[in-house]
Amino acid sequence: MTDAANAIRETIKANDVVLYMKGTKEMPKCGFSSRVAGVLNFMGVSFKDVDVLADADLRQGIKDFSDWPTIPQLYVKGEFVGGCDIITEMTLTGELDALFDAKGVTYSKDAADKIREANA
Repeated sequence: MTDAANAIRETIKANDVVLYMKGTKEMPKCGFSSRVAGVLNFMGVSFKDVDVLADADLRQGIKDFSDWPTIPQLYVKGEFVGGCDIITEMTLTGELDALFDAKGVTYSKDAADKIREANA
């Protein structure tokens, strides 16, 4: 197992919600990362952000770990959920709310509803 895979495994084990992204939640460095971080921030989800641009081994390692070719990647309670398109769709259908509810992740239901209202 690679050092990157070990680091990823430890990070997703130690944090309920982890977003592997380009940049940080305060300063995303790509539109897709910005969208997912923005949704999580707006919904008041406490999450660990990991900037894959800071480490080339980690950037490739997360793709290998999840067998998913793109960044960002969201993990909830150790499980890979998806990238930007999947998270966007799950937010709009309410599936993300249901996942957070099922996993015991705290978020603002009102904020989630506002996102859906704004995109209806």
